[in-house]
Amino acid sequence: MKRNEILAAEANGPFDVIVIGGGATGLGVAVDAVSRGYHTLLLEQADFAKGTSSRSTKLVHGGVRYLQQGNISLVREALHERGIMYRNAPHLVTNLAFIVPRYKWWEGPFYGIGLKLYDLLAGKLNLEKSRSLSPEETLACIPNLEADGLDGGTEYHDGQFDDARMCVTLMRTATDLGAVIVNYAEVTELLHDEDGHVCGVGFKDVESDDRVEVRGDVVVNAAGVFSNSVRRMDDPEAESVVEPSRGVHLVLDQSFLAGDTAIMVPHTDDGRILFVIPWHERCLVGTTDEHAPEPVLEPRATDEEVEFILRNAARYLQRDPTWDDVLSVFAGLRPLVRHEGQATKKISREHEVLVSPSGLVSIVGGKWTTYRKMAEDVMDHAIDIGGLERRACVTDDLHLRGWLDREDPAMPQENWLRVYGLDAVEVVGVCDEVERGHELLHQRLPYPRGAVVHAARFEQARSVEDVLARRTRALLLDARAAGECAQDVAELLAGELGQDEDWVVEGVAAFQELAAGYMGSDSST
Repeated sequence: MKRNEILAAEANGPFDVIVIGGGATGLGVAVDAVSRGYHTLLLEQADFAKGTSSRSTKLVHGGVRYLQQGNISLVREALHERGIMYRNAPHLVTNLAFIVPRYKWWEGPFYGIGLKLYDLLAGKLNLEKSRSLSPEETLACIPNLEADGLDGGTEYHDGQFDDARMCVTLMRTATDLGAVIVNYAEVTELLHDEDGHVCGVGFKDVESDDRVEVRGDVVVNAAGVFSNSVRRMDDPEAESVVEPSRGVHLVLDQSFLAGDTAIMVPHTDDGRILFVIPWHERCLVGTTDEHAPEPVLEPRATDEEVEFILRNAARYLQRDPTWDDVLSVFAGLRPLVRHEGQATKKISREHEVLVSPSGLVSIVGGKWTTYRKMAEDVMDHAIDIGGLERRACVTDDLHLRGWLDREDPAMPQENWLRVYGLDAVEVVGVCDEVERGHELLHQRLPYPRGAVVHAARFEQARSVEDVLARRTRALLLDARAAGECAQDVAELLAGELGQDEDWVVEGVAAFQELAAGYMGSDSST
């Protein structure tokens, strides 16, 4: 469906449910609502997963650090949801082995017992049992690991995924089920009826500047780190309930992590856990935890945060990474529920559903892994607030778009193509249609030119950034390479979207400026 057709669908209102926010939580709510049979609209101010939801550590996990903190209930819930994601999106969620290297003898029993508890909490949905490894076994799994003083390791398993691609999949799943999903639609006000109850929203089409009002029985605020501002549209005196925390990640060449096993570094300078993870034929390292004073769409890493990651990763890697080795630096903001007096690294990721006196339903906090449960919880509240007919949640067993059995021979083996699952056929078909559609956008990236056209035609990509940051992951895999192919991407998009040369010039310039911020502070040298 073309964008103007999607926007015209607002005439089909009023809606049962209007969702503000197109990240993991908002899209999860849209899938939950429409799969229960409610007429659903979702509005996103920028692009889907533009904020936090494309900037995670790419893990579907229970949270080993929450286990250390003694938050058993959160770990149990997250491990259960990990199993559901693994079952419902096999093309996007894979089983990844982690090793906790051991350099002191007493760390063996400490981590061994803790990770056995991790297995136990996962129950029947556990991916694979943890085990103790000898020094030789540990180095066989991670040849690049620092061998000096190594006493062995503990292996456990968690899920890995592509976060932005999961959001695109949720968007298409919700659309398939009948939801109206619109990006670049900025909600500017909440509408209230004569009794003061929230009864709809006013939004601006960012591309045309047109203003639209739409009515709905219940409005869900799933705006993540921007939730406070939406709450203040309802009540200017509403308290701040979300406090952003910035997490930074580095992307290195895969040679820094030989093999397909991840490292969990249990001790960093500030007491956090650090992950060194294989991802899309690269090595992903993160993360940090720093207070972020203001929620922004494009947070930036500081030099200190990058140096912190490089320093701590070097302690466990045989080859020490430097600034020159960094292919991309990206930062994201966690939407932590505010608790006065706590350091952000000690605040848990549990979610809360808040209902204002006027009936605005807000979902705050949480983490990627629990997006489905968060959506279920918020809809259970929203049904009552909106006076909707009560219907049961069905997402526990809902296969997401592109679902393929892991053992199906049709499951794509190429890393970049696997994330489409069954839709890989659709992608390849578009590549067949496009001139030089199977040629790579760049020699250092795995994506063919046809994937750009597919993103515009089927996945609501509207800009060079949408394609290179989120429909593909080019910006994260190699920021310089992404910048170098921006012209080709813009021209392909212009042809598909009916844009002119001025649009191409502006789009390339905007993306190259963005990409420079992913190259680190030494990008100009």
